[in-house]
Amino acid sequence: MTAIITGASRGFGRAIAATFVAQGTRVLGVARNEAELAAVREELGEGFVPVVGDATDEALAERLLHEHRPTLLVLNAGVGPHLGAVHEQTWETFSVNWNTDTRQAFTWTRAALRQPLAPGSVVVEMSSGAALKGSPLSGGYASAKAAVRFISGYGAEESARAGLGIRFVALLPQLTPLTGIGSLAVDGYAARAGVDRETFIRGLEPVLTPELVAKAVLQVATDPDSAAEYVVTGAGLKPLGQ
Repeated sequence: MTAIITGASRGFGRAIAATFVAQGTRVLGVARNEAELAAVREELGEGFVPVVGDATDEALAERLLHEHRPTLLVLNAGVGPHLGAVHEQTWETFSVNWNTDTRQAFTWTRAALRQPLAPGSVVVEMSSGAALKGSPLSGGYASAKAAVRFISGYGAEESARAGLGIRFVALLPQLTPLTGIGSLAVDGYAARAGVDRETFIRGLEPVLTPELVAKAVLQVATDPDSAAEYVVTGAGLKPLGQ
């Protein structure tokens, strides 16, 4: 089995890569930071193949899918949003997640359908709980992640229409202080609420860890009867709408 994971150098992506390498999967990890990818390779060994590149690059997506024919694609790449209320944003800061998080989901979903991936392949698209509740200090982050969720649904619909047999699943993880992006957001929202960091984190318990997100990806990737969308919390997976 071969998997491609975007945004594999840190946070959720790194934990997902570690989980699948431990399962015997050959993982191609895509990220822009060569040094961070090299550190993941040193940690995980030969089962992890670092690919330095921009996950929004259409040519890169098409080449990797064509050359490696993965049966699992995890679309996790993203950038930290600019923290500030809407009136403190510019259009450039507000739209940063549209240009990375959403674009990489669109790029790889399009490539997966056009090649296409083999029947039985799975595409896991990492949205966010912010897509449901909003994120007033994060510019366009919530709407960008909502678009990722919709793209996953569009991919599933087109796969079914064409009889491709590719399964698409969207995961919506809750806010966690245990990633770089999440930690900064926790600080921002704690200050906005007028409470200290520890008090704010207590309101998130049980806290979601990157390892729990990786476990969720493994679960949906190996369950052909999984739902199309899940919220992911420290308590586990919950199908959206239940």
